[in-house]
Amino acid sequence: MEKPATAKGTNLSLWALGVAALLAAGAVGVKVWQSQSPSKPAAEAPVTAEEVGVLITQLEAHLKKNPDDVEGWMRLGWSLYGTEKYAESALAYRKATQLAPDKAEGWSALGEALVVSGDGRVTPDALSAFAKALAIDPTDARARYFAALAKEEAGDHVGALDGFFALLQDSPPDAPWVANVRATIAEIGKTAKIDVAPRLAALRPAEPGKGADRAAAAIPGPSTGQMRDAAAMPKGQQDAMVQSMVDGLEAKLKANPKQLDRWIMLIRSRVQLGETVKAAQALANARTAFAGDPASLTQLSEAADLLGVQ
Repeated sequence: MEKPATAKGTNLSLWALGVAALLAAGAVGVKVWQSQSPSKPAAEAPVTAEEVGVLITQLEAHLKKNPDDVEGWMRLGWSLYGTEKYAESALAYRKATQLAPDKAEGWSALGEALVVSGDGRVTPDALSAFAKALAIDPTDARARYFAALAKEEAGDHVGALDGFFALLQDSPPDAPWVANVRATIAEIGKTAKIDVAPRLAALRPAEPGKGADRAAAAIPGPSTGQMRDAAAMPKGQQDAMVQSMVDGLEAKLKANPKQLDRWIMLIRSRVQLGETVKAAQALANARTAFAGDPASLTQLSEAADLLGVQ
């Protein structure tokens, strides 16, 4: 059987980036905002890209004075990832793993940054990072996803499916990655001509829970207090930084709407920010962008159902 293509630009690598976006941006980026008062709106004037850069510079200055601050390096990695500086994000996470090699989240975050900076491929360096994460914490959802994806890239369809099904089995049905994992399974089944329907039908997911909370717990992100201490950011600027990232994502989708994974990321982020009307509008815009594409529309509907967006 011919090995399916998994290089950059193919559907499977896009599923990977979609899950990365949901796990990293949905569970971590918005977590900073959530840890504040959800009922309060973000600052009236969102920070500009230049101001976000200044905040990152402040964090870098903090680390020059405190080079052994593991959490500081993790926060820098998250901040750089959020501004799409993936290679630089990987460098920050690598420093964190050097300082704290026993922290699974550091290895998992490093692997993810390496995957995204490598156009969606699970490189040997990234796979090594995920393996170290799983050796410390076998339940790490992000590491499990990409470890399974690496098997698919190597042509091990059965092994990949086993990994993805195991992840689904252990995930609550409302976990933010469920829709993308199911779509990945369907894609592999179609490409490798393996009937996955019976296994999907027989699947008994973990007990329902707050999927976003599970994701945030599995992939720790910076707390409000940590970012304030490290970068001396006033609370309003922290609110505005997260809001600016989400608004920036929406602007990019207007210019280039054929990015299914990012639409799901935007919808989820709006939900997490309590912006239900904007979440519904994003869903409508995404459906317009993918009109005539049944597979993408199905995935959008599945994600919307999980997030409670109509």
